[in-house]
Amino acid sequence: MKTASRRTPAAAPRLSLREQVGQTLVSSFDGAEPPGYLRRRLRAGETASVILFGRNIAGAAALRSITRELDGALVMADQEGGEIRTVAFAAPVDGQPQQVDPGGEAARAARDLKAVGVNVNLAPVADVGVSGSALAGRTFGGDESQVAGSVRAAVTAYRRGGVAATAKHFPGLGRAIQNTDDASVTIEGRPELEPFRAAIQAQVPLVMASHALYPALDPERIASQSPLVLEHLLREELGFRGVIVTDSIEAQAVLERSGVGEAAVRSVAAGADLVLLTGSASWKLAFPSILARARRDRGFRRRVGEAAARVLALKRLLR
Repeated sequence: MKTASRRTPAAAPRLSLREQVGQTLVSSFDGAEPPGYLRRRLRAGETASVILFGRNIAGAAALRSITRELDGALVMADQEGGEIRTVAFAAPVDGQPQQVDPGGEAARAARDLKAVGVNVNLAPVADVGVSGSALAGRTFGGDESQVAGSVRAAVTAYRRGGVAATAKHFPGLGRAIQNTDDASVTIEGRPELEPFRAAIQAQVPLVMASHALYPALDPERIASQSPLVLEHLLREELGFRGVIVTDSIEAQAVLERSGVGEAAVRSVAAGADLVLLTGSASWKLAFPSILARARRDRGFRRRVGEAAARVLALKRLLR
């Protein structure tokens, strides 16, 4: 994979507004092959990326067939290891707590994923786990500094292997007692940022924003909808210039605050570049909501253009 530019991309003026909105969305589908409507959206530029789940994968040959059909898109998998492993025949087998050589495991995962056409891994987890937390079985072992070293090694190996890594869940979900997929989560105090700094220094292409509330950073908005977290902390303070992707927009922590369409708009307005739609019908809610806001709001339209430019830059990086 090429080295990412540290410069913020310009807007994407050569795309229509519909195409720019499409670049901000990660779609999903049911079944073992991409349905016609997804192929049409990809051809029209009305979605940029596709996330794969176990339900989509019938084997290595079938997966290669799928990714060939998705040529030109960002094709994502959630391949942390352990229980979180979309591609059952790809590394890493062990979960992050058991990985004694994170760089080696990431190198093997990059090789296996690239061989079947997956170019983005939604890993590594950069959270610092604590005993009894919802993510205790998914985080690298050790203290904040040790986790940072493991994250740096994994991100570097993915970059060398030609697969884009994703540091998650910013600004840190390691102390969460519940998963945001299932409930609203509030994390008091300052989050552990050292692993994310390490990922950024290692040129991680994507950072995933969590859906937890961090009152010390923003007392009102969850991280994925907070410009204080995404723009001020992640962009300005930590200097991240890559793609910000949300965690699943259908998480309970999101739906308790709004519907999918409004949540997608809030996340893009706050600074997210990609909205992760894990429900196959969610595009019908997110796309028209973002498009309508962009048509009537010049500032939001500019934000969509910036997001689209970052996603296009990531695609070029992975060619």
